[in-house]
Amino acid sequence: MTNLATNTESLASAEVRDEAVAAARAAAVASGVEIRELTEIADLAAVVDLFESIWKSAPGARPVSTELLRAMSTAGNYVVGAFEHGELLGACFGFFGNPGKASLHSHIAGVAKAGVGRGIGHALKLHQRGWALLQDVSVITWTFDPLVRRNAYFNLGKLGARPIGYLPDFYGPMEDSINGSGDTDRLMVGWDLASPEVRAAALGEPVLIDASALGAAKALSIDADGGPLAGPADTPTVLVAVPSDVERLRRTDPGRGNAWRVALREVLGGLMADNAKVAGFDRAGWYVISKEQS
Repeated sequence: MTNLATNTESLASAEVRDEAVAAARAAAVASGVEIRELTEIADLAAVVDLFESIWKSAPGARPVSTELLRAMSTAGNYVVGAFEHGELLGACFGFFGNPGKASLHSHIAGVAKAGVGRGIGHALKLHQRGWALLQDVSVITWTFDPLVRRNAYFNLGKLGARPIGYLPDFYGPMEDSINGSGDTDRLMVGWDLASPEVRAAALGEPVLIDASALGAAKALSIDADGGPLAGPADTPTVLVAVPSDVERLRRTDPGRGNAWRVALREVLGGLMADNAKVAGFDRAGWYVISKEQS
């Protein structure tokens, strides 16, 4: 890949970077926080404590360590915190992926209970986007649990990221209050930072999709008891449901929660293995899948 851009392309890139930085600043102001890079031990230790308070991991299984964050920040990777009057309310950590800093992998982000509902997570992601573009990074990747409905909409709708792979039991066992003791299947998403969809989403125009208007077959839906119900996938566009609150389901009915994991792996994972594309996510709880080959 060459690095020879025309003047027009360079100007466009500068415009996108400036636009991204402005959107990030506006999101931080709207959520009432200051977002800054972290390098000092005390700040990094506070991030470790924050993540442990969110995930409540088993002893010896904390999500990150102060030593790791220190090494990563020193090496120029992305470690930031969101503060209000000196109190850490959110944090995000990512590291460079492909050679030449072509991509950034966002490993973990979390918001304290005191900051939930204020848009801090969104502000952190927009800050990460602006920071990455200033580093000449064009793509950010990360994983999320495809069963968690609110995260699916946040990632695919509010941010405009797109799934690029279904990863069965990606992390192996993770004994914590969020993941439970089951398999840790994940969707890997790619965030094309300068794409029209992502630019529009950053400016407040999320990627919206109405599954009810598509006339699509329901390859996976919710049965009368709240469990998964497999169906036909015989239309060019198909729908794949997820439960309304899988985290609660894992606590109250682990067997049914595991049934959803197995069903989603077979249906969504199977469709993606056959090169079907996830076109978006309806807030009503449906992945919209296109089986048509481009």
